[in-house]
Amino acid sequence: MKVFKISLLAVLLFQLPTLLVAQQSSKTKAANKLYEKGGEVEIINTIKINSEGLDFSPAYYQNGIVFASSRYKNGERDKKIGETYFELFYAELDVDGVPMEPRDFSLQVNSHLHEGPVTFNRQGDLMYFTRNHINKGIRKANSKGQTVLKIYEAHKGPSDWKDVKALPFCDDEYNYAHPSLSADGKQLFFASDMPGGFGGMDLYRVERTTEGWSTPINLGAEINTEKSEVFPFIHSSGNLFFASNGWPGVGGLDLFMVDISGRKWGKVTNLGEPFNSNRDDLGLILDPLGKQGYFASARQGGAGKDDIYMFVASDGIWGRTRPSDLQVSLTVEDEQNRQLIAGAQVQIFEKKENGFVDERNEPIYESILLPAAEGSSSKVFRKVLKESDQLQQRSFTTDAAGRMDYTFVGEQQYLIVVSKEGYQRQEWPFTAVAAAGESLRVPLAAERCVELEGMVNTALGEGIAKALVKVKNQRTGEEQLVVADDQGRFTQCLPVGDGYTVTGIKEDFTKQQINISRLSRDSELEKIELTLAKNDGPAPEKPLEKGTIIVLENIYYDFNKSHIRSGDAAELDELLAIMQRYPSMKIELSSHTDSRGGTRYNRRLSIKRAISAMQYLVARGISSNRIKAVGYGEAQLRNHCRDGVDCSEEEHQYNRRTEVRVIELNEDVQVQYRQNSPKIIDRRNR
Repeated sequence: MKVFKISLLAVLLFQLPTLLVAQQSSKTKAANKLYEKGGEVEIINTIKINSEGLDFSPAYYQNGIVFASSRYKNGERDKKIGETYFELFYAELDVDGVPMEPRDFSLQVNSHLHEGPVTFNRQGDLMYFTRNHINKGIRKANSKGQTVLKIYEAHKGPSDWKDVKALPFCDDEYNYAHPSLSADGKQLFFASDMPGGFGGMDLYRVERTTEGWSTPINLGAEINTEKSEVFPFIHSSGNLFFASNGWPGVGGLDLFMVDISGRKWGKVTNLGEPFNSNRDDLGLILDPLGKQGYFASARQGGAGKDDIYMFVASDGIWGRTRPSDLQVSLTVEDEQNRQLIAGAQVQIFEKKENGFVDERNEPIYESILLPAAEGSSSKVFRKVLKESDQLQQRSFTTDAAGRMDYTFVGEQQYLIVVSKEGYQRQEWPFTAVAAAGESLRVPLAAERCVELEGMVNTALGEGIAKALVKVKNQRTGEEQLVVADDQGRFTQCLPVGDGYTVTGIKEDFTKQQINISRLSRDSELEKIELTLAKNDGPAPEKPLEKGTIIVLENIYYDFNKSHIRSGDAAELDELLAIMQRYPSMKIELSSHTDSRGGTRYNRRLSIKRAISAMQYLVARGISSNRIKAVGYGEAQLRNHCRDGVDCSEEEHQYNRRTEVRVIELNEDVQVQYRQNSPKIIDRRNR
């Protein structure tokens, strides 16, 4: 990047003469360069998202990153830099964390002027971003005729971001930019040239109180200099990263870090090479584990003026970015009377790339491919949580006060599974975000049910190992799945007051079902026996063959968006596993929208959604010539929510789905169930 363009890229704030002096005087040798002292770092140019323009300020969001760019060649240009105004873009990450093809982020947030750095809360439904000061779409100038920058807030709505408004502490006369929200959402860091600073742009923070945001607090001379400190990023470890041309560096803006987690702050440290170059380096972000992230740089070898780079630091940034350990007290209580429950068994599972896993790194859920409905040719994945004794995971026991303490890793996602005789097993998702010293209360509902004890046998009375048992509530239609053990035994607790249909299923056997009449509270135990006859007739239907349709019911898209919502790709992972096992399998991957919006628009949107799901598979190693992406728009709705019909968001979401049709499969496959662990195997290898 040329020197005179820092004023627009970094903050769009400075006068040209001041900037030139700052640049010339900042290129002194750094006294404390972090990576010149050791540590291995890999730097990767994210070529799929970089353009000939300016690409900078990445922020984590959903399954990818949001960044600012001037990539559009057509449109109004900022006369000071000769670039089109910055817009926000979203790029999904592949399995290695490398961003893929970018798309426009939001119609409501992107305006006709600059949108710059953005930050999100950890739930992804609240954002803060930099924008030129506008009111009702009209540019507003200060008393000097300048259009300053402000920090805006926006909330996630059903169709797009909404309630866009400037934060109240932003004065109309000065610049406020580059927000970074702390993991707990209680502090917001930013840069400003408001009066009372040390020179140029200074770093500030505000705190969220019950009455709103506090008055901005300058971070002081320990961090700010007479020049400019910009682009802050607060990591959950307590390390603050920022760019500066005031601290000793190697050229232009350099990247620095300082530990502000304690009462006494650490010393500002230059990250050194390879993070810093003899040109501008700025806008660094870091994942919760402190080992991978992104930053922008104008260094040589890029696609344009500023490029976004990915980095991998296998040991963390010199061991200084370890996530916080959070000691949390977990209390188990009775849901109805709030009495504390002693002796409850607690298992805690951490979420990894392949979902929640146990100590062997084995998934704790299994997905079973079943007919979508009785007699249906369409298949769906049903998730089953393995029984506690099938999971290799340490169990904790609550004490006499119903309590246990556990040390969580900050910002990691967990699943807490709590069980106690006489109570229903509870699955409790938990994300550790600055929860140290807090108490987490997990309610258990008392079992008001009858124990169903059953056997799945052959006609000769031999137990059928690993048979699948479906228990369907005759009143609600709700289904529960159970997998019999090695002797064909199974148990299930059934709520009283309803009748049930119990079906035994095993490949090469004819399924059998038994009806259980309305269970009363006087019943303590219900025993049944399912006898499955060996199938000597026509070969049983294969779970996967040409023409099979798999409905991915839990791949969710936000209205008017084509990217998959964060955490909603588990069924694509199941499809991925099948396609990896059967290399001859080719599919048509189709996507469907709800009825809102125009017909032609919905068709185009559904094609983008199908391509998004296709890219997810291709990024994980599936050849693109095995997938045909098709969009049907609103042509195949699954419910009554057509144009003009008043429906809830949940009803509309039911129509936003992805379906898979097998168009080629040469291998002969079938399903075999291990205990609580169904999998797809090859018949010819038996």
